Amino acid sequence: MNIKSDLSPGSLDPGRATAGEKLDAKQRKAIVAGTIGNTVEWVDWALYSIFAKIIADEFFPKGSGAVALLSTLAVFAVGFVMRPVGAAVLGAYADRYGRKKGMTLTVALMAGAGFVIAITPSYEQIGVLSPLLLLVARLAQGFSAGGEFGSSSAFLVESAARGRRAFAGSWQQVSVAGGVLIASLLGTLTTSALSDEALHSWGWRAAFVFGGLLGLVGLWLRVSVEDTESFTRSQDSGRTRTNPVKAMFVEHPAATLRVAGITIAGTLTYYIWVNYLPTYANLTTGIPLKTALLSQTLCLIVFVVALPFAGALSDRVGRKPTMAAFAGGFVVLAWPLLHLLGDSFWTLFPVQLVGMLLILGYSSNCAVIMAEQFPAEVRATGIALPYALAVAVFGGTAPYITTWMHESGHSGLLWIYVSVASLISLVVYLTMPETKDKDFT
Repeated sequence: MNIKSDLSPGSLDPGRATAGEKLDAKQRKAIVAGTIGNTVEWVDWALYSIFAKIIADEFFPKGSGAVALLSTLAVFAVGFVMRPVGAAVLGAYADRYGRKKGMTLTVALMAGAGFVIAITPSYEQIGVLSPLLLLVARLAQGFSAGGEFGSSSAFLVESAARGRRAFAGSWQQVSVAGGVLIASLLGTLTTSALSDEALHSWGWRAAFVFGGLLGLVGLWLRVSVEDTESFTRSQDSGRTRTNPVKAMFVEHPAATLRVAGITIAGTLTYYIWVNYLPTYANLTTGIPLKTALLSQTLCLIVFVVALPFAGALSDRVGRKPTMAAFAGGFVVLAWPLLHLLGDSFWTLFPVQLVGMLLILGYSSNCAVIMAEQFPAEVRATGIALPYALAVAVFGGTAPYITTWMHESGHSGLLWIYVSVASLISLVVYLTMPETKDKDFT
């Protein structure tokens, strides 16, 4: 990757950066290393939802396909239970010992758990031990993911020049979407190139092995970067807290609640539109999974390319208007979008694309706006823990609830779920202080 050309200050000028505020070579290296490391970590996380139907067949008893899929999605949701635990433990670790050490630990955990999923025998081979091993691996991945967001978000935003924080922070979500995109490409390739028998016997496992190997690349990249100046200053000045979790709740309660409110609509719409919509469309309309995955892949390419531009827009016009446009858009468009879902590429693609374009308003802002709520000594914890709690409640359960609604004959009410969550976050966005020009320590 050509760092100068891809992340040059003039390429996405938000209109505020002065000559002293431009991204220097060290900052660009930090953004590239943080982004690539985060990307490869999220490949493993996204592969689970992409291969959910196959995993259901492999790890649970034969019988009702719906019951097996719901069991698989329950394991997906349980993995989110560990995210607040990981956020508290690993976020505090990153606040006490550095963003670099926190990010190194999270990627190692994620890759290791991915390898475990890849080699775990099926239910037919080892019985109930199979879903138990799957559960343990997903708990480890949930623990890792819980700490990853706070550490990587703090690292990227703290590595940025003033007036470029949203642009830098948007690369956290570029990396998340990039990981989903790679996982989607792996899903598209394996489902298109392999027979059903090969896909079930070894194809999906090969995708997890590949994801684990990418995780080792991310580990190497994270070992090679320096920690941020914000963390170093906090440590040198003696502001490091022995208990960042307690300090977050006691000293910054309003900011903690605000981060949770910011997250509600973003995580719900993200996990429905970006992660689970191909499986949901396959269930509800009968569209072939490979067609749905192709649509997802193309939309993700647009989404990833557009994210830094949306971050630059936030640096220009502010956090509040760009996030309010996202939430307000879903309040208005959730019903027509979900009712337009059909069984062909051209009825799914525009629904996915419009939804992902709306989500740009959230994804380009979430890292920076959460980082701007807290000082350096509790920043990783303050980002990670309230975010993880909201994600566990609204994001981790989204695939399960949408599938349950379909199986119960209530698919037509899904838009209400999306609209209400978006309305809650819209109120938060409209009433929160603008932090675009806030001093950053």
